[in-house]
Amino acid sequence: MNLVLDIALTHVRSRLRQTLVGLMGVAMGVGFSVMMAGLMEGSQRDFVTQLVDALPHITMSDERREPPRQPAEDHYQVVAFSGLSTMATRPGIKNPYAIIASLDSWLEGAVAPSVQARAVIRYASRDTAANVTGIDPKREAAVSKLPEQLRQGTLKDLYRSSNAIILGDRLAEKIGARVGNTIAVVSSTGRVLTCTVVALLHSGISQTDETQAFTLIKTAQILAGQTGIVNAMRIRVADIMAARDIAGRIEAQTGYKSVSWQEANEDLLSALEIRNFIMYTVVGAILLVASFGTYNIISTITHEKTRDIAILKSLGFTEGTVRSIFLLEALIIGIAGTLLGWVLGFALCQALGTLEFKSPFMDATRLPMYYSPVHYALAGLVALTASAIAGYLPARKAASVHPVEIIRGAS
Repeated sequence: MNLVLDIALTHVRSRLRQTLVGLMGVAMGVGFSVMMAGLMEGSQRDFVTQLVDALPHITMSDERREPPRQPAEDHYQVVAFSGLSTMATRPGIKNPYAIIASLDSWLEGAVAPSVQARAVIRYASRDTAANVTGIDPKREAAVSKLPEQLRQGTLKDLYRSSNAIILGDRLAEKIGARVGNTIAVVSSTGRVLTCTVVALLHSGISQTDETQAFTLIKTAQILAGQTGIVNAMRIRVADIMAARDIAGRIEAQTGYKSVSWQEANEDLLSALEIRNFIMYTVVGAILLVASFGTYNIISTITHEKTRDIAILKSLGFTEGTVRSIFLLEALIIGIAGTLLGWVLGFALCQALGTLEFKSPFMDATRLPMYYSPVHYALAGLVALTASAIAGYLPARKAASVHPVEIIRGAS
């Protein structure tokens, strides 16, 4: 084995230029595939993270997926009624703080009560519809990124003014309001509240920033005309990927509709699955092209050494030993190229991660890169497999020819 390795290293060193060409071919394929995988998966993870962190992981409302079964249905064949008018007021969640205490006993995360209401915000003769959410500032920090998304104010400012309100920055821009301005908030029942803008919200999601407003729970209850009502729970969990299962458990325990972030964004997640397929197709295509280049370079090197094969066979080397020598040469080039490609891929990811982009439509100023051992392992595996095939097939063909024919053909 030492002799086989020594011969392989001698061949690799003797034709250094060809060896370097083959090594760089492997390195370029591995490096650029690692870079593309890191860039595409990094951008996807960054998008999902921003989407998930912008809102609570689970939202429980006072709605039910199916109407509760009436007692009369258990004893009589009741007639189903349709076309009935809905209640003017929302029923709210019964015993909300008892439910919060129950969830806190087993849930790995946090729960916060809230009040959801629809309203029209009026300022300087400009009206726009908005979703008003009443929150508990002390609990809200544990269930959402709202404190970090505020501009020109904090959650504590909700306590410092009468009927204080936080507006989405695009919503404020639409009506021309600024921090410190007094605006009118008109509920769906016609109730009018005079509120003071104490902070602006920027979540990075246009739909939220254009339609969302936050107040204290008490202010939202007055706006809804239902004192003491709590009609939603905002829930954050430690493991975001388990949000769907936890939402199902909460719904089974409370009976109230609980929507996880996965359920709320099913269409988007389906699109991301297609994007994943495209990502792996692109990376696979890069590796495939690099593999053909590797095969071409190494097979050419092996073909040029047919005279060496004849000499080795004439000295008593078996076909298996000759194949092992050239397979080992290909693996040496493949391993060295893979290691260099890993370094190149990491350097490219680092370089792309330092590029700055300035856009009014996004907060991120740098490309999000994702570093995963899987990317390096996959690229290295494909490169080594291509190198092994590129070394084995030509060597197998050359080793099967009689040495006299090789020498005659070479002369």
